[in-house]
Amino acid sequence: MAIEKENLLPTAVEYEMKTSYLDYAMSVIIGRALPDVRDGLKPVHRRIIFAMNELNNTPDKPFKKSARIVGEVIGKYHPHGDAAVYDTIVRMVQDFSLRYPLIEGQGNFGSVDGDPAAAMRYTEIRLSPISLTMIEDIAKETVDFVPNYDGTLEEPLILPTRLPNLIINGSSGIAVGMATNIPPHNLKEIAQAIKSLIDDAEIEMEELIKIVPAPDFPTGGVIFGRSGIIEAFTTGKGRLILGAVASIEEMKGNREAIIVTELPYQVNKANLLESIAQLVNEKKLEGIADIRDESDRDGMRIVIELKKDTNPKIILNKLFKHTQMRITFGVIMLALVSGQPKILNLKEMLLEFIRFRKETIIKRTRFELKQAEEKAHILEGFKKAIDILDDVITTIRKSKDREDAHNRLVSKFSFTDAQAKAILDLRLHRLTSLEIQKIIEELKETLKLIARLKFILENEREIYNLIKQEMDLLVSEFGDDRRTKIVEELKDYRPEDLIQQEEVIITITHSGYIKRMPLSTYKTQQRGGKGITGISTDEKDFVEHLFVANTHQYILFFTNKGKCYWLKVYDIPEGSRISKGKAIINCIDIQQDENITAMIPVKEFDDKHYLFMVTEKGVVKKTVLSAYGNPRKDGIIAISLNEKDSLVEVKLTDGSNDMIIGTADGMALRFYEEKVRAMGRSAIGVRGINLQKNDYVIGAVAVKHNMNIDILVVSEKGYAKRTQLALYRITGRGGKGIITMKTTDKVGKLVSIRSVCEDEDLMVITTRGMVIKLAIKSINIQGRNTQGVRIIKIGEDDLVAAVAPVQVKEGDNQL
Repeated sequence: MAIEKENLLPTAVEYEMKTSYLDYAMSVIIGRALPDVRDGLKPVHRRIIFAMNELNNTPDKPFKKSARIVGEVIGKYHPHGDAAVYDTIVRMVQDFSLRYPLIEGQGNFGSVDGDPAAAMRYTEIRLSPISLTMIEDIAKETVDFVPNYDGTLEEPLILPTRLPNLIINGSSGIAVGMATNIPPHNLKEIAQAIKSLIDDAEIEMEELIKIVPAPDFPTGGVIFGRSGIIEAFTTGKGRLILGAVASIEEMKGNREAIIVTELPYQVNKANLLESIAQLVNEKKLEGIADIRDESDRDGMRIVIELKKDTNPKIILNKLFKHTQMRITFGVIMLALVSGQPKILNLKEMLLEFIRFRKETIIKRTRFELKQAEEKAHILEGFKKAIDILDDVITTIRKSKDREDAHNRLVSKFSFTDAQAKAILDLRLHRLTSLEIQKIIEELKETLKLIARLKFILENEREIYNLIKQEMDLLVSEFGDDRRTKIVEELKDYRPEDLIQQEEVIITITHSGYIKRMPLSTYKTQQRGGKGITGISTDEKDFVEHLFVANTHQYILFFTNKGKCYWLKVYDIPEGSRISKGKAIINCIDIQQDENITAMIPVKEFDDKHYLFMVTEKGVVKKTVLSAYGNPRKDGIIAISLNEKDSLVEVKLTDGSNDMIIGTADGMALRFYEEKVRAMGRSAIGVRGINLQKNDYVIGAVAVKHNMNIDILVVSEKGYAKRTQLALYRITGRGGKGIITMKTTDKVGKLVSIRSVCEDEDLMVITTRGMVIKLAIKSINIQGRNTQGVRIIKIGEDDLVAAVAPVQVKEGDNQL
């Protein structure tokens, strides 16, 4: 068929290509790839949530097949492939993809190993509770609706969310000529930032960054350095360096392993393990003996077993350098603002959300006000009719039909059409005296509601207060703690930055083996229990010291020879409950004839604190803490000792304590610390207690004068008691002391003296390696001249070796 020339419109190819491509580009940008700054959703996400809500596929209803939801979405709102819709649903379910998943799933939805989800016919889904906060006011004329793709239905242009979804869940997408990559953040921090912006719209970015210190990724991990964070938050573009969380654990055979428990966001675990194995095979990474994935439903655990005598820190740094255990995350905070793509900084993004919430609350309030006024109008008609009830009933009875009755009510009593219709629809049971009173009360409540709604519309500050209340409610329902840690600067990276701060138990054996274990290793038992094996020892070895410290503290080791050594707690190898530990000579350069007698955890070395030392022969000395800040590798002199004397105890004090010295024969001396002047490191000290023949010091306690604490003493045969501090009178330094425990053959010599509180637990370990953990309050309070009660059953050829009080943690397991 010939085309008539008059129907042809000549145009330049360049122009047609340009306009067509721009039309396509804008379609991709607005309709597919970029999220809206208001609800943080792309059209496909929005349509999925709306369709699921329309199907009542909510958290309080049973799961529905994913295939059914996919069909609903593509059939009514999203005319694209089913694979694209299902892939979106899968990501909205995955807790390792979204910080706050918007859909709950039942079935296989993939894994961090890159495993694909099961087919849509096998999986089931429903909206998560947090998604309801995005759609709950949609029926209150809060958002505009537009026709769907075929004009048969309507869909929302935006969701009336009270959840700041864009910033807490982030978004990523590639459009034409532009891309977005918004990292997720913590809801608690974002809610607080929104409240702070409402209180002060001019708040500086520096203050905002204090509230929101960094993005918070669902897989945890570490962010190295703050410069990238500040740049991203300030300009909307930046580069974050993300790293895995790894620690070093001791294994059998005097070997160590690197344990990876968290990976950077979007890193595929299976690919990571494959890349590490490839580096090992290519001899680019030496020192690794085995790689295992021990992850389970309780969390991730990658074990990288090292060869003997391999430095784990060197291997760890190589892993960070050559694998995806450290990656770069490019931030581009690009979103649609009024239909136009715009790069926003953190403050601008939050202000856009606040502006949207203000508009939504105004629309919702107007809708509720309109409904309340209509309801009040009807109730006022009822009240008016009740006042003239007999006349109304007579008028209705005389009417020919409903229309006649309607007209008579309007003309005779001046009811409106709406009121007349409602009166005619009124059921007779509503005319009882009780129901009439309910109508009057309902009118009063409705009028109060109208006044409240008008007050909201007339007062901008009240609208902002509602937004703040919404944030508080979101935090109470869905808020959680930050998962991603922040390391100040990459160039200052230290191993402890990747090690979680936690209380740990440190043990040292007589033969010089040391290890640390999580405090949760031991559960609280009843007094008199047999305990559990706490360490594997042989007949010639036994545990001498048990100590509780934080992984990020320094430990000062003091030996019987009067020397001091310095070590970080995280450098102490971690062992299992029954492992022997690592030789301490591999951690510090202790001499063969030296034994550890005291350990002090220290956060920083200052001039406000002192180390108070007590020797076996009763000599005491006090030295300022700062004097021990830089010990040499081979140790420094802590105290000069007389012949046949040894250092027994060291206490960290502030210079104003009372000191109590305990001896093996059950004597104790309490005196003012002030009576001992500060001396240099190499000083000998002065007499602290006058010992009887064959008696010797076993420990010391530092207490405040009027502290509400007890003194706990434990004997070598497992007997203990608590005695009130007030029963220990203060005497002069150098005295003989008073009885603190009645020592007999049954009880044995005193081995420990401690200050304790009732809210603590007590760890007791024997020379045979048996451990018991019991509540301090289970040990009776007795007078000084008593023998106490049995707290642990001691076997033959076994004695109590060490005692340490432990703070009770909330949620601690009790047996």
